[in-house]
Amino acid sequence: MPKRPFHKTSPLLRPSDTSTCCLTGDPPIPTSSQEAPDSPPFSSETQMDFETYKAELYELLITKLRNLGFIITEGGQLSIPDADKEAIRRLHISAVEWEIRAHQGWLSRNLPKYLSYFADGAEVVPERIQPVLVEVTDSHYGGLFRLARFLWSLPFSNGYGRRLRFLVMDQSNGKLIGLLALQSPPLSFPARDQLFRYPPSRKVELVNQTMDIQTLGAVPPYNRLLGGKLVALAAASNEVRQAYQRKYAHRITQMENRLLPPHLVALTTTSAFGRSSLYNRLTYQGTPIAESLGYTEGYGVFHLTELYPLFRAFLEAQGISTRGGFGTGPRPKWQTMVRALQRLGLSGKLLHHSIKREVFLFRLVENLEAYMKGEASEPSYRDLPFSDLVSWWRERWLLPRANRISDWQNWRKEQIPYLLRLNPAEK
Repeated sequence: MPKRPFHKTSPLLRPSDTSTCCLTGDPPIPTSSQEAPDSPPFSSETQMDFETYKAELYELLITKLRNLGFIITEGGQLSIPDADKEAIRRLHISAVEWEIRAHQGWLSRNLPKYLSYFADGAEVVPERIQPVLVEVTDSHYGGLFRLARFLWSLPFSNGYGRRLRFLVMDQSNGKLIGLLALQSPPLSFPARDQLFRYPPSRKVELVNQTMDIQTLGAVPPYNRLLGGKLVALAAASNEVRQAYQRKYAHRITQMENRLLPPHLVALTTTSAFGRSSLYNRLTYQGTPIAESLGYTEGYGVFHLTELYPLFRAFLEAQGISTRGGFGTGPRPKWQTMVRALQRLGLSGKLLHHSIKREVFLFRLVENLEAYMKGEASEPSYRDLPFSDLVSWWRERWLLPRANRISDWQNWRKEQIPYLLRLNPAEK
């Protein structure tokens, strides 16, 4: 890749100036990845500017981590003294707010179009709730999904690879209950892989018959009525599996140009903040829907999301491509951050944030182990109609919850612009 001369147009802002460094979002990612030699031919004046930029980026990074509450050990690793659920939630606030600010224009333009899909508490009658599962196949529902996703406590992501998105709607009032999104699974996932002994040379084929739950949850006021449990049950439904089969039957994989079986045999996911109250004890008539497989090792990039555009600029100035896309896999952001940290004289261990998330497996077939080991030639699917799961949710969670609490009745959709940091006068 040709090296780019470094043009320093403005100094980096200090953390005291702004928590977001005036970043406006990631630029488009092209389609190849190649690293240039170590020593770009800067002029002496440009080299001086670059060294100043590098020093400021280093200082910004260290200050950012400390402001989040991390301690950098002598070995170059991160530790966080307070790691309870609320502390972990606070750690994500900065990345979430950055994503929201980066999309303020889109949110301001589209909120008036979609606000009516959100219910006031007074519009929800628990006994009359009629959930329906709607696959997102057009731009209108895609916009509703996107806007609602910004209400989450975790940063927004479009996902990667094979993708399916669903809305859970309340047919009784036309309002949105929750969101479900699936994406291609990671090829390497220790908590999952220790469960199966894949046949030689068949791991990719078999893992690609699973998917990863990328987004799952309910929006207000249905979240207070345990609508998240409903969406989690929906993930295991026949309808989701059938939607996958309709979309991906007879598809040829781009990476290996091979036809994969149109089977969806399992889902995996991780909790948002440590141990999950959403997935634990999630059952249907005594059968576990979500099974805990342990915890992740605590790696990720969320805590450095705000600095990602600066990392890209830093590497591109040295002639190092930060391009992703087809053929580069799902981790271009991870790779870019590791390279930038190393060029700053820091360790890639700073991506080990030590926040361990609980891992869950959703079995969609009865003979999962045998199928993943190659001992069974065909999956034996569970029969879980969405309508049956709704009935179970209503009696097991919805109605008892509605009888115990009433605060959901006070929710007003007019609170959404404030959650999205929008000025209502500008809508």
